[in-house]
Amino acid sequence: MLPPPARTVTADKARAMIRAGTAPAGLSVSGSLSFKDDAKLAALPDGLTVASLDLSGCVNLRRLPAGLRVRRLDLSGCWNPEHLLPGLSCYELDLKNSSVTALPADLRVDYRIDLEGCTGLRSLPEGLKVGSLILRGCISLEALPDGLDVYFLDISGCTGIASWPRRGSIQVGRLTARGCAQLRSLPPWMTRLAQLDLRDCANLRELPEGLVVTSWIDVAGTRIRALPSSLKGVQLRWRGVTVDERVAFRPELITAEEILAESNAERRRVLLERMGYDAFLIHAKAETLDTDRDAGGERRLLRVPMQSDEDLVCVSVLCPSTGRQYVIRVPPAMTTCHQAVAWIAGFDDPDEYKPLAES
Repeated sequence: MLPPPARTVTADKARAMIRAGTAPAGLSVSGSLSFKDDAKLAALPDGLTVASLDLSGCVNLRRLPAGLRVRRLDLSGCWNPEHLLPGLSCYELDLKNSSVTALPADLRVDYRIDLEGCTGLRSLPEGLKVGSLILRGCISLEALPDGLDVYFLDISGCTGIASWPRRGSIQVGRLTARGCAQLRSLPPWMTRLAQLDLRDCANLRELPEGLVVTSWIDVAGTRIRALPSSLKGVQLRWRGVTVDERVAFRPELITAEEILAESNAERRRVLLERMGYDAFLIHAKAETLDTDRDAGGERRLLRVPMQSDEDLVCVSVLCPSTGRQYVIRVPPAMTTCHQAVAWIAGFDDPDEYKPLAES
């Protein structure tokens, strides 16, 4: 049995005692206690009580103390703290950019688990329940656990996830799935959300009938062309900008005149993306600033003045191997095709850009 908590001490005093090896069991610390990147830290006193504990980068810490009482625990950084996780219970756990490959089944976190950038993470425990689960950039994760129960789920950049678990729950919170290119559907158990961010889910073609979203859906970069009746009246977004169904699903109805008359720069950016630079330049009767030739054929530098915004300047090039035309936006200060193409290739000085061959 652990001794009762000792009197509460300041974080500075606690840190000095722990480093000197004189900290008693049951030590209680006021405020936040940090040992960030302390490679010498090997042990903490049993029964430690502290609101926030930063152990990021403590590569030689052998174990967490028995009876640890902590609200927020930071184990982030370029190391693998997996040996510290079994039996852990806390309110918030930060594992960002660490080398963890799995979480133990007995881990208990009430509010949030942040696993952003854990590129080696391969599995999560069945029945994982937590308020907010952040898996942004976990590229090795191929499946979510059966019985997952969360309020907020962020799987942005999880390019290995192609399907959903058989059972799960997102309880009227938010799903963020940006760039999950393998996802082709949403699961039948996902019936009610507050917010749904699906931008750049390039293979997602439709949303299920019966899904209810109370706030907004971002459909940029998806193949969705209509919403089911259960989503009638939901706010649509395109890369964070509020749009209507015409802009989201019928971009062929957007005109150059509409874009030129649009005073809001963010909405104008969306209208341009939806119409396409090539079509806009044609319909807006773009001015030709410069022409030359490369291995693909003629190149043109084009400009359209934009009201209350910088000019739209694009370079039009032909791919020498496919013959396909590409229209690429460049900074408005560009004056020649060569300068624009050099900028695209990453050269600030166009005189340094001297390709031997282009393909």
